[in-house]
Amino acid sequence: MFKRLHLFAIVAMLSFATTAPAQELTPQEAESIAVDAYVYGYPLVTMEMTRRVMTNVAEPVGTHAPMGQLVRMKTYPSAQFRDVTAPNADTLYTTGWFDVGKEPWVVSIPDVAGRYYLFPMLDGWTNVFQVPGKRTTGTGAITYAITGPNWKGKLPEGVIEYKSPTNMVWILGRIYCTGTEADYAEVHKIQSEIKVTPLSFYGKPYEHSKGKVDPTIDSKTPVRDQVNNLDVQAYFNLLTQLMKDNPPFEADAPMLKKMARLGIEPGKAVDFSKLDGKVKAALTNVPKIAFEKIMGHFASAGKHVNGWTFTTNAGVYGSDYLQRALLTAIGLGANRPQDAIYPTSQADAEGQPYDGKNNYVIRIPAGQLPPVKGFWSLTMYNAEYFFVENELNRQTLSARDNLKKNADGSIDLYLQNKNPGPDKVSNWLPAPEGKFVLMLRLYWPQEEKPSIIDGSWLPPAAKIAK
Repeated sequence: MFKRLHLFAIVAMLSFATTAPAQELTPQEAESIAVDAYVYGYPLVTMEMTRRVMTNVAEPVGTHAPMGQLVRMKTYPSAQFRDVTAPNADTLYTTGWFDVGKEPWVVSIPDVAGRYYLFPMLDGWTNVFQVPGKRTTGTGAITYAITGPNWKGKLPEGVIEYKSPTNMVWILGRIYCTGTEADYAEVHKIQSEIKVTPLSFYGKPYEHSKGKVDPTIDSKTPVRDQVNNLDVQAYFNLLTQLMKDNPPFEADAPMLKKMARLGIEPGKAVDFSKLDGKVKAALTNVPKIAFEKIMGHFASAGKHVNGWTFTTNAGVYGSDYLQRALLTAIGLGANRPQDAIYPTSQADAEGQPYDGKNNYVIRIPAGQLPPVKGFWSLTMYNAEYFFVENELNRQTLSARDNLKKNADGSIDLYLQNKNPGPDKVSNWLPAPEGKFVLMLRLYWPQEEKPSIIDGSWLPPAAKIAK
């Protein structure tokens, strides 16, 4: 993990900078620096805007909860769900936002009796800095404290320390669930026994206070649109403010030096009004230019194989700012590849976009199911990345389904709008009438061959059925 850069080190480094002041920059230089700075800061600004929206409630409701409290999702979303894109029907979420700047927060998870789960924690820059769960800590009871970057102290006996590089922390817990009423009940019991308390109340009675609702926070406009709608000065003022409590890393030193040429420094207000008129004008379109650069990175952000696109560069980014920004824009909260990889497909083996007027089949050769130690699933979405309403209320196919094998041991998965008939319905993933998108989920992909991580296993292509 990259080391955090202390604020005093940032100030010292910038004070010795010998680069030209902002007034001496050409318009082209200023625009280039600002675009790079925008890309660099995009995750931190997006995390903050997401936090504001998701915590702006008096008490937990739906996918929202006040700071320091948990959202405990009780069921999988229906086909009418529109809160977030690409929902899953494999794990029930237990999530929460925490400020560990004042004191640590203690999280207690009960024994989950062998059930797969993971509780990744993201810092303000979207790096996954710790992942307690079945892969890393097993399934027995565990108690840990999330400590802030400047916290020094002693924790109670038996409490593990997980130090966050930033004051902002987002827990994105997932617990595997089959979706039956009986299994829902088992997971609900686990969720109810997960506790979060400030360290000062650990071992004592603690009741969460009601959250304060800020009526000025826009809870309707998608967060990505809210970020993209910030003008260049508002964006960088928010970024520099956030960098005080969510400091950069040592590897960011060259970027910080570059940003300082435009007066973009941690903890300092940004004022572009004093810049030369042509330089100011050059900065006006930076948000648009920078976001186009972020989204333009999609083509080179991962692997493109058999109609599937996926990346193994997620969760920990180092100084790969463009990759980090892209995954923030299209998949905020991405896991480390050791925990999950999400191949996505919008087109068949011939490169043609999926269309519900066609019938498709994915043939999985004998013994070549997705190689995982957790679980795998194939999810169907419409063109907007939402579930598809269908007669079976089936959103996924996975290892938990009774998939019918062919005589040679291979498995055919049928992707089509119409029911393929009783002999194939067990392997049918209902598609909409129009365009659709497929997503594979590989949780805890095995690292020994065959593995999607090293490319020795690749998802098979979908082909139009003949």
